[in-house]
Amino acid sequence: MMDCKKALEESKGDFEKAVEILRKKGQKVAANRADRESSEGVVLAKVSDDNTYGIIISLNCETDFVAKNEDYIQLAQSFADHALNFTDKESFLNSDFEGMKVSDKLLEQTGVIGEKIEIGSFEYLSSEFVGSYIHAGNKIASIVGLSQKFDNASEVAKDISMQVAAMNPVALNEDGVSQDIIEKEIEIAKDQLRQEGKPEEMLDNIAKGKLKKFFKENTLVNQQFIKDSKQSISDYLKSQSENAEVTGFSRVGLV
Repeated sequence: MMDCKKALEESKGDFEKAVEILRKKGQKVAANRADRESSEGVVLAKVSDDNTYGIIISLNCETDFVAKNEDYIQLAQSFADHALNFTDKESFLNSDFEGMKVSDKLLEQTGVIGEKIEIGSFEYLSSEFVGSYIHAGNKIASIVGLSQKFDNASEVAKDISMQVAAMNPVALNEDGVSQDIIEKEIEIAKDQLRQEGKPEEMLDNIAKGKLKKFFKENTLVNQQFIKDSKQSISDYLKSQSENAEVTGFSRVGLV
């Protein structure tokens, strides 16, 4: 606030000049702090009124002190509302926000706050029904797409979004796991088996079994439901709507 007041005094009350002063200061601060890590911040998810698409953005800063500031959280909320109009980060950064580009607003706020401020993540998801979840403290947010809308789709999508936030799956199902991850997990399993003294000719078959366990624990639809470990996410969804499927998910976390 003091920086805003100083900028207005320097511009002799000219608001547009004051904004330009803050923006220039922001450029200087940004240049000086370019190598700083902006690993703190606020992560928010927003879904459209008709629940057919949603976004996650993270407004990153350097310190938790700034991230917890009410004005900073409100700025992140405003950015998230605006972000619903876009499908990618570049378009969002180049869009008009309160009379200037989003990227310029970030520079302005860098000048005001005195820390490196940036949009760290931008995720977009569309489906027949999209739900979201923001974990307490605004450090983790997730969105989930369902193949159809049904009576309690909102509750179910939130539950599965909460699952994504808590369990951080690597993929939707086995088919979505990259070959690099599969090869890495097989190698880890084989190394463990060798250390246990298992014969080399048995390693492939045992490693395949361990890979199945990895898929069960790390792919969303196969994971145990955190609210009821007796059923998987796939089972839970079928119990709510027999033909519904999870079509996709996104998760952003600063922890």
